[in-house]
Amino acid sequence: MPLSRTLSMSSLPGLEEWEDEFDLENTVLFEVAWEVANKVGGIYTVLQTKAKVTGDEWGDNYYLVGPYTEQGVRTQVELLEPPTLALKKTLDSMNSKGCKFLAQSSEKPHVVAHFHEWLAGIGLCLCRARRLPVATIFTTHATLLGRYLCAGAVDFYNNLENFNVDKEAGERQIYHRYCMERAAAHCAHVFTTVSQITAIEAQHLLKRKPDIVTPNGLNVKKFSAMHEFQNLHAQSKARIQEFVRGHFYGHLDFNLDKTLYFFIAGRYEFSNKGADIFLEALARLNYLLRVNGSEQTVVAFFIMPARTNNFNVETLKGQAVRKQLWDTANTVKEKFGRKLYESLLVGSLPDMNKMLDKEDFTMMKRAIFATQRQSFPPVCTHNMLDDSSDPILTTIRRIGLFNSSADRVKVIFHPEFLSSTSPLLPVDYEEFVRGCHLGVFPSYYEPWGYTPAECTVMGIPSISTNLSGFGCFMEEHIADPSAYGIYILDRRFRSLDDSCSQLTSFLYSFCQQTRRQRIIQRNRTERLSDLLDWKYLGRYYMSARHMALAKAFPDHFTYEPHEADATQGYRYPRPASVPPSPSLSRHSSPHQSEDEEEPRDGLLEEDGERYDEEVEAAKDRRNIRAPEWPRRNPGVSSTGGNKRSNSVDTAPSSSLSTPSEPLSPASSLGEERN
Repeated sequence: MPLSRTLSMSSLPGLEEWEDEFDLENTVLFEVAWEVANKVGGIYTVLQTKAKVTGDEWGDNYYLVGPYTEQGVRTQVELLEPPTLALKKTLDSMNSKGCKFLAQSSEKPHVVAHFHEWLAGIGLCLCRARRLPVATIFTTHATLLGRYLCAGAVDFYNNLENFNVDKEAGERQIYHRYCMERAAAHCAHVFTTVSQITAIEAQHLLKRKPDIVTPNGLNVKKFSAMHEFQNLHAQSKARIQEFVRGHFYGHLDFNLDKTLYFFIAGRYEFSNKGADIFLEALARLNYLLRVNGSEQTVVAFFIMPARTNNFNVETLKGQAVRKQLWDTANTVKEKFGRKLYESLLVGSLPDMNKMLDKEDFTMMKRAIFATQRQSFPPVCTHNMLDDSSDPILTTIRRIGLFNSSADRVKVIFHPEFLSSTSPLLPVDYEEFVRGCHLGVFPSYYEPWGYTPAECTVMGIPSISTNLSGFGCFMEEHIADPSAYGIYILDRRFRSLDDSCSQLTSFLYSFCQQTRRQRIIQRNRTERLSDLLDWKYLGRYYMSARHMALAKAFPDHFTYEPHEADATQGYRYPRPASVPPSPSLSRHSSPHQSEDEEEPRDGLLEEDGERYDEEVEAAKDRRNIRAPEWPRRNPGVSSTGGNKRSNSVDTAPSSSLSTPSEPLSPASSLGEERN
C-alpha cells in the first residue's frame, strides 16, 4: 500500500476502517531480530518501545525471538514457563533436536513471522523455500549496501539509479550478505521500511518497492515528564555544569549562566552521522561569536563510542580538583557559620576581620593553587587507541578548536556511552539530553533517526536533515518546523559548503535567543511528542500484518487497501504567535531579566498580540486526533487483550531498510546567514 507524502500520519489516513472484531485465538505473531534483548543500535529501541502496543493487540500470541546472551537474559528477560502446550512442545523439540520443528499445534494456527534486517532474513528465505504456511514480513531499517556506500564518500543520493549493485557489493566484500538481504526483501509477502528516504534507497538497491512505510515511534509516556520537563531540564543542566566546572578548571573564564550545551550522539560513523559538517560549523560559529563580541559560550559534546583504553588522567584530575574545591569551601563555610552563630548568641555583630584565620586563608590558597595549569582543558575525555588517525581529533587539530580561553566554542569528545555509574560524567543518556539546549544531528545517511526523536519528546530542540527519516517526517507534517524547535538542514539539494553555512546559521541564530525564547521553544517542541507515539504509528505495523495474512491465507483473510484523499491529511500548523527568532521577538519583553527562568502567563509580541502558553498549547493539542484502534472485518486480523508479550531468546535475528517515493525539496527554515 503506497503511502502518499501529502498525507498526515497524525490523523492516519490511508488505513482502512475495520468494523467488527476478529478472534486472534488461532493466530500467532513471531517477531525475529538480532536486537531482541540485545542492545546494538536503533532496532533495539524499536522493538523495546513497540512491545507494549503490539502486546496489547496480540496478548499471549506475541513472541519475540532473538539471540541468547547471558547479559541480555540477566537484565532484560523474565524467564517463564511456556504459556501454551504447543509452544512447550516446540521448545522441547528445539532443545533436543535443534531448530527443526515449528508445527506442534493440532489446530494449525495462522502464523505471522516478522523479520527485521538481513541477519534474520535467512529464516524468512527458508520459510518460503520450504513452503511453510507462514505469512512473512521483512523490514529493512537501513540497507547494508547503502550504509557502506555512504561511508565511502560517494555521492549517494544523486547516483542511486546508476549503481551496479552487484559490483559495488562485491568490491566491498559484502556480496553474500547483500544477497541475503535482497532475497529476504523479494521472498517476503510484505516488504516494509522505516521512512520515505529509505524507501527510495531500497527500491534502487534491493530492487523492490516497499509495500508500506512503517515510521518508528516511541513510548512517549516513558519520556514525557508531564508539565515538569522544564524543571527536569534545569536539574539535569546543573549536573552537566558540575562536570564542566571540573573539566575546565583553571580556564573557567566564561559565565556558565550564559553557556549553551549542544551535543551529537550515536554510532561513530564520522561522515554518515554528520560529525564532519558539525565540526566545520562549530569552527565558523566560533569565529562569528568572537568577531561579534558575544558573551555566549557554547560547549559541544560528541558522544560517540570509539576504541579507548581508559579515562584521560587530566580529565579525572579535573573532577578531583572540583571536588576538593567544594570540600574546602564547605569547610570554610562551616567555620564561618559557627563563628557568626556564636557572635550573634552574645548579642554582638561579628568582627569580619576575625571571621577567617590564617589557617583558613592557607587552605583556600592551596585550593586555588591546585586549580592552576598551563595546558588547555582536554578535548577528549579518554585515551584513544588510534589518537593520530581518529577522524574527530584529526579534524579538531585542523580547525584549531583546542578549548583555549579565546574560543567561544568549546569541544568535549566523550568516546563512550553515558552511564550514571561513570566516575567522570555520572548521568544516563536521558538525563544528559534533558540538560542540553540543542541536539545536532546533520546526518548524511540516517534511515530514521531516534536521537532527534528522543530530543523532541523530552522538549529539547534539535537539528536534523532532509536525508533522515525523522527530518522528512517532520518536514512533511509540520508547516513551520523551526518554529517548534525542529530545524531541517538541507543536505539533499545543496552543496556541502552551502549546507555547512546553513547549519552555522541555525547555530548562530539559536545562540542569539534569550532564555525566555528558549523556554517558549522547548514548550512547543515537547508538544510535538504525540506525533511520535506508537499509539499512532503502530497502526502501520498492524496494516502490514493484515496485508501479509491476506496474501498468505487468502481463503481466510482479505485486505483491500484504498487510496486516501489528500484532503483527509493534516499538517501541523504554524504557531499562532510569532516564532522565537531573535530578529522578530528580541524586543517582545523589554523588561525581562535574563535571570528569569519561567515566562509569564502573557507575553506581549511585537504585533501587539498577547502570547499565552496555555492557550497556544490547547490549540496545538487539538491538532493531534485521538487514536482509534483498528477494528477488523470478519476476515481480517484482530486485536487482543492487555496481556504480556513473550520473549524467546534462541536464534539470531536481523535488521534492514526499505523504498518509497521521491522527496520534495526541503521547506525553507529561514534566511541563511554566513
